[in-house]
Amino acid sequence: MTSQSSGAGFVRLAMPKEAAAIAAIQRESWHDQGLADELPGPAQIEQAWREAIATPPLAIYRVLIAQDDTRTAVRGFAAIGPSDDPDCAVDDALVGEFVIDPRHLHEGHGSRLLNAVVDTLRADGFVRATWWVATTDDPLRAFLEASGWAPDGAHREVGDEQGIKARQIRLHTALK
Repeated sequence: MTSQSSGAGFVRLAMPKEAAAIAAIQRESWHDQGLADELPGPAQIEQAWREAIATPPLAIYRVLIAQDDTRTAVRGFAAIGPSDDPDCAVDDALVGEFVIDPRHLHEGHGSRLLNAVVDTLRADGFVRATWWVATTDDPLRAFLEASGWAPDGAHREVGDEQGIKARQIRLHTALK
């Protein structure tokens, strides 16, 4: 994948040295959602991202980053790969993570990153992409639906050891 630019930023594959910036954006996002206590420590998150970038389980798993126009600051990231949902086909992809730095929303980074995600998945041979979205995340859902994503009827509840549960719906879009 080549880097993509449209005015105020770029999107490209992440490099291991950017794991700290990705981890910081993830923590900030989770903090803003009241979920920071759910995350492991900063060093653990950074190491997990470094491994996801440097040694993914399969080459088809990708981490993309959105950068500002100076190409020095990470403004968002996405983690993509094949879907592991039991009702999905082998050519269905999953957007597992997609986070824009909360301090840099509405600057075009989300749109650029989403376009790069779709282009990358299409180039990798996927025909459909799926995305689990919290039922309470109306801004993300509106953004995705305005971009052509729609609910496919699947829903789930995910939780942790303390019994905190989040309800999610699955959105999808055709890539071909």
